[in-house]
Amino acid sequence: MPAGAGDRLDTAHDHGDDHFVDEFALIAAFRRRFGPSPERVIVGSGDDAAVVRARALSVTSTDAMIDGVHFRLGTTASAADAGHRALAGALSDLAAMGADPGEAYVVLGMPPGFARGDALALADAMASLAEQCGVALIGGDVTSAPVLVLAVTVVGWADCAAQIVRRAGARPGDLVGVTGTLGASGAGLAILDGRAHGPAELTRRHLRPQPLLTQGRALARAGAHAMIDLSDGLASDARHVAHASGVRIEIDLDALPLADGVDEVAGRLGVPAWQLGVAAGEDYELCVCFAPGDRATAEAAVPLTWIGEIVAGEPDVALSAGGIAQVASGFHHRL
Repeated sequence: MPAGAGDRLDTAHDHGDDHFVDEFALIAAFRRRFGPSPERVIVGSGDDAAVVRARALSVTSTDAMIDGVHFRLGTTASAADAGHRALAGALSDLAAMGADPGEAYVVLGMPPGFARGDALALADAMASLAEQCGVALIGGDVTSAPVLVLAVTVVGWADCAAQIVRRAGARPGDLVGVTGTLGASGAGLAILDGRAHGPAELTRRHLRPQPLLTQGRALARAGAHAMIDLSDGLASDARHVAHASGVRIEIDLDALPLADGVDEVAGRLGVPAWQLGVAAGEDYELCVCFAPGDRATAEAAVPLTWIGEIVAGEPDVALSAGGIAQVASGFHHRL
């Protein structure tokens, strides 16, 4: 891909064999799919490094998705799905900071036998999402790997620190809200795994999540005190906010806006529906904290469902359903 191996791209040739992947031909094909760079990019694909006209503050995040850890290629995701999800997950971090989208850099590790057609489908999916989000794909690398690996670095921009929302700003008395609906991705994964049946929209939400960049910027402008994207599940992600802010977060599980079909899938799995809403993860909605006086401003900026409040106390998250305390945790890697 682009910067870092670009000086060799012009020598590439297309061999035509779907299972013969020539590195330089593949990079050249990726460059064609990623299209021309915007004006802010002085040097993009094809040189030793990318050069971009910077704004006052850069907002940078790196994420990785690996076959067998974050998805199972051919079972719970196609190569195109994996490409989309990897870029969407990284961009969701920019959304949570309220940053403007900028550039993305992708490292693709391909396993033995990974077909050229699958690699191009992956690139097409990333290019499509990048275009939707106003992101320039301008750098990266292609290499061999034991399994399919996607590592994505995204850079967003802001003009001053006041535009950025962190996890650390929640205050006692704040209301806690979420965008959209929860539980769709976890329910969709259960359907793809064959553990349940349910609406196709749930599997689409799992395979093709949308980073909420526009909503993140709108919530930042509306005065959000703290914000985080729901990648590991509300139970875990809210706990990150609690610890970063030094507060206790109380969440009413009965107030969760669950996606259509989650109740049905949860019933087949034998778990309460709220469990998928707080523990399954990868919904990529935004959890946000606002002062009560800013509630109307927040709702005018982005539709929100209010699910809890911030209180003083030992940093943690308290979950309750029907007035009874509940315990749940989101995804975490066992290293």
